[in-house]
Amino acid sequence: MMRTLRVLIGCETSGIARRAFDALGHDVWSCDIEPAEDGSNRHIRCDIRDGILNDGWDLLCVMHPPCTRLCRSGRRWMSGPGKWTHPKKLPQGRTLADMREEFELGVSIFTTCWAAPIPRRAIENPEMNDLAKDRMPPDLPAPQIVQPFWFGEPAYKATGWFLHGLPELNATNLLAEPDRGSDEWKKWNRIHRMPNTPERARLRSRSFPGMMAAAATQWGGAALAQVSVA
Repeated sequence: MMRTLRVLIGCETSGIARRAFDALGHDVWSCDIEPAEDGSNRHIRCDIRDGILNDGWDLLCVMHPPCTRLCRSGRRWMSGPGKWTHPKKLPQGRTLADMREEFELGVSIFTTCWAAPIPRRAIENPEMNDLAKDRMPPDLPAPQIVQPFWFGEPAYKATGWFLHGLPELNATNLLAEPDRGSDEWKKWNRIHRMPNTPERARLRSRSFPGMMAAAATQWGGAALAQVSVA
């Protein structure tokens, strides 16, 4: 009988990563504070910090933890020159207290997942700004940055993976990049060009099926090999 893994997909509602691991026969569950878009009965509605990380998983893949205030692009809303000085400008309708609250939430979720008692962990997050780095554990490695077009998806969206006990992802279907400024290049940049609507954050954070199929195959395969040796 083929050995399967117990896999937790954290902070995802689309089901894209869950279905990628499920297609390979693993015992996989997703969790988020919001319901699953596909209505799956293998989705647990909860805060990932509330104990589910202690349920004996072989592999944790955290897809979209709140990172807006941790990433480098969001640093200008957190501080002016130096560290934790008042920013020159705030998003419309928001306060500095809002920014700090979102920052603390991002730090809490990321560090809780990184410290989870799970031997293999992959946490998606962009490269962090200096304020966030100051709050990270000392054993945190630099992220592997991958692009959707490495996996057959005609799109640009630099995706960072912080990995523990798992190998870096290898490209599986590398697409030739279009000429800069061409119509095709503009299409590849559609995620960055999305209009500022209430749905923008959710749509920008959706997983790419090609990337997650590669992750399920490569990380799942590496984990199975480790389990078999053990």
